[in-house]
This record gives sequence, structure tokens and C-alpha cells, in this order.
Amino acid sequence: MEHSNQSPQAFTTVTLGTAPTKIEEIAAIAGGAKVALCPDAIEGMSRVQQHLLKAIKDNVPIYGLTTGVGDLYTVKLKPEDMSQMQLNTLLSHASGMGTPLDPPPVRAIMATMIKALLQGCSGVSAGLVQTMSEMLNRGVIPWSPTKGSVGYLIATSHIGLVIFGEGRAWYKGELLSGREAMTRAGIAIKAPGPREGHALISGTYEITGIGALAFHQAEQLVAIADVAGAMSLEALKGNSRGYDERLQRMRPHPGQAETASRLRSLLSDSEVLAKHRDHRLQDALSLRCIPQVHGGARDALAYCRDVLTIEINSVTDNPVFVIEDEELVPLPGGNGHGAPTALALDVLAIAIAHVSTMSQARSDRLTNGHISELPPFLMGASGANSGFMIPPYAAAAIAGDNRSLAAPASVHTVSTCASQEDHVSMGVSAAMQARTAADNLADILTIELICAAQGLEYHRPLRPGRGTGAAYDAIRQCVPPRDSDRAMYPELQAVRDLIDNGTIARAVDRALAVNV
Repeated sequence: MEHSNQSPQAFTTVTLGTAPTKIEEIAAIAGGAKVALCPDAIEGMSRVQQHLLKAIKDNVPIYGLTTGVGDLYTVKLKPEDMSQMQLNTLLSHASGMGTPLDPPPVRAIMATMIKALLQGCSGVSAGLVQTMSEMLNRGVIPWSPTKGSVGYLIATSHIGLVIFGEGRAWYKGELLSGREAMTRAGIAIKAPGPREGHALISGTYEITGIGALAFHQAEQLVAIADVAGAMSLEALKGNSRGYDERLQRMRPHPGQAETASRLRSLLSDSEVLAKHRDHRLQDALSLRCIPQVHGGARDALAYCRDVLTIEINSVTDNPVFVIEDEELVPLPGGNGHGAPTALALDVLAIAIAHVSTMSQARSDRLTNGHISELPPFLMGASGANSGFMIPPYAAAAIAGDNRSLAAPASVHTVSTCASQEDHVSMGVSAAMQARTAADNLADILTIELICAAQGLEYHRPLRPGRGTGAAYDAIRQCVPPRDSDRAMYPELQAVRDLIDNGTIARAVDRALAVNV
């Protein structure tokens, strides 16, 4: 599965500690930003661990430390077996299948693991997070398969193995044993301390890390979808009456109002719209209802942002520990259940599907000479040339995939671990579906943008709006207009690259920031 390589540029180093961490910071780490650790958080971890070591000495029963895990929680461990049990947990749980994850989600998962452990509630040593931050900063990427997680345990186990010199990892483009990768990177391999196997795998880190990447890309793409939709409106001689602020106040959903406002800005000063203002009384829904559909997606994104932000800054380990009256108090519980995030990511995939289908409808409309009032398939010399006939086919196929990916994953819970874990979140599946859907949406919008840019050729010398004109110009910097057939796929990739590297977004933002 291939995904965009774009990485946020706002952060070159992200400091993780007890202060709030943003989705954008997790995405930045996934894209290659360095990690720094807050000294106060390191000190808090050490304090809790000292109390944990005392509890072990005093024979206090602690799940996953002095006992087995899962349905083996009743089995007591001898002190000399505790370190080996931590490594054994990783060895046995590293049971993923399939093709490996690409580096960004592995890095995102590691970032969420470090963030949670720094809260000082898991009882692990500061050395554990220091080793993990060195791995991120020096480019050691644990190898982990994509398949097998019902919400936790799989990717984190494969990551954990590398920390302790086991498993496999990528280093400078080469897949090596975990020990060799760590050695080449100059990172000391530590032996697992108390809880340092179990704590790595018992949280919602996989859902949160992959979900953060899905959200981050989707949020950027909804903004690009506004641009594509506005360009299509101009090319199709539409009108912007449906975006009127007075109309939006009568149905004040926040996302709808925000989208309509953005569309008005994108289309401001459009000579194309001005000429055709009275051309059509009412447009098709894929043009007229952009505020309602993109706005609904924005409202879904707002919900998803809230959930993911809470999750990034939460402790989802089991058990966790607090210190009261200088005594360690273990708190076994269910914070590792991924239901809140899984539900939000299912909603995200549904929102992406709606934006995808609406974009595909506009691409089809642009190329349909029977209704577009443009040359058939956007090619003046038709017949010998197919023009833009086939890209909307591709958009239809990919939008169909996104409708399939919108089927909720979280409802497919099953009973596992000898019925001890008899309701699981399937949150990793939800996160993977949302991430794949976001990547698909970028392809669908690529097709609409290249079609809309070609459609605008038939309105020259009239200029598009401030925002749409900036997007058009950015596209034309690398993709010229068509007057006969030539290879399509390189130009589709060129426009996709403009989305991924932020060129179109920056051009539009600069144009809209100009005071007029």
C-alpha cells in the first residue's frame, strides 16, 4: 500500500513530555522531525519507577509484572522470571502478517508510545523512552507487518523487539536484524526492565498513530476539495448564489458556514463567474451543495480531531500507577480499549467517502459534453483524440473503493484471548481504512483538478477567481493545456505531487492573504 510522502514542515523538532501534544506534531515526527524529551517528564518517570521497584520487592501483586498477561493473569511469576517474561511477551505477541508498514505510521506509533510513557504512569524506566527517541532521531525504523491487530499488540510488539535487540528494522534503506540496525546507528541495546515489554503493547498506540496520519491528510485534502469544486463551478458556468452568507445563516452548521465562506474567497474577483452569473438558475447538487457536503466532512473532522487529541495526550496502558501518601497504587482498567478512537476513525472514513463521491461526480460532469457546455471530454478536436475521457473512470473506481472503506470496522468486534478480551475495538482496521481512503481522495481530487484546469481553458481570456486562479497557475507550471492526446499518467502524477508537497495549498493561501 503506497501513501503520500508529504511531511509537515512546521516542526523540525518536537518536544514530548507532559504538556499537550498536537496531531500535527505526531504527523511531523512521522515525517522525519526529531524528538526531544522534557526533563521534568523524565524525572516523573524515575520517581514512579522507584516506587514500582519497591512494590516488587514487597511482593505486591501487579498484573503483567508479577503475573502473566491476558487469561494468564492468575499465574504468579518468580522475581527471576520477570525480565524474561517481558521479552517473551514481545516475542510471542509479535505475530503480525502481511506486507510491512511504511515508515511514517511506524514513527507515528512510536511517538504516541513515547508520549504516553512520559506521563509517568506506566512504571517503566526513563531509559526506555530515551532509547526510542534515539531510534527516531537516528533513523532506525522497526519492521512491522500491517495485518493482525484487533486494536493493539501487533505493531507495538514488533517495535518493542527492536528496542531490545530482537526483530528486524530498516536503517539507511537496508532491512537488518534489530541488533544490527541498533548497532550501526550507535544506539545501546538495553535489557527489558520491569513492565518494559508489557507497557509497550497494552495501549492504543497503533490506532492513534495511524489515525493521526489519516486525519492530518484528510484535513488538508478537504481544503483542496474546496479549490477543486470551485474551479469546476467556474468551468461549468455555475453560479455562487448557493454560497451566499445569508443562506448559510439559516442553517448554521459550523462546517457549512466555513466552507461557504472559503468558497466565496476562492471565487472572489472571478471574471468567469461574473460573465455567466445569470447563465443558469440553479446548479447540480455536486456544485450547489459543496458547503453542505464539505461542511459536513469538516464537522466530522472536528469531532475526530477532538478524539485523537485526547487520545494522544492520554495514558492507555494497563495497569497504570499513581502515588498516594508515598505508596504506589496500581490501577488495572480498560483504557487500552480503542472504542472511542475507532468510532471516530470510522466516521472519518465515511466523511472522506462523501467528499470523494462528490468530486468524482464533478469530474464526470466536466467531461460530459451533453451537459457541460464544454467540448466532449474537454478536447476541441475530438474523434481522433479521447482527451479526458478516462480519468473520470479512474475517479469512479477509486471513489468506489472509498465507499467500501467507509463500511465501519469497529462493529466487527470478536471474542479473543480465551474470552478474557471478549470485546475488541478493531480500531487499527478503522485507522488503516481511513488512511487508505485519505490517500485515495488525493487521487480523486487530482483528477478533478486536472479536468477543471482544462475546462477553464475554454473561458480564456477571462480569469478565474483569486484562489482558483492561483491553483490554475500552479497546475499550469507543470502541466500544459491539451489540444491532442499525450501520455496522461505522468501529468496526473505531477498534479498529485502538487497536492502532496503543498504547492497548491500554499499558492492558494498566498493569493487569499493578499489585501484587496
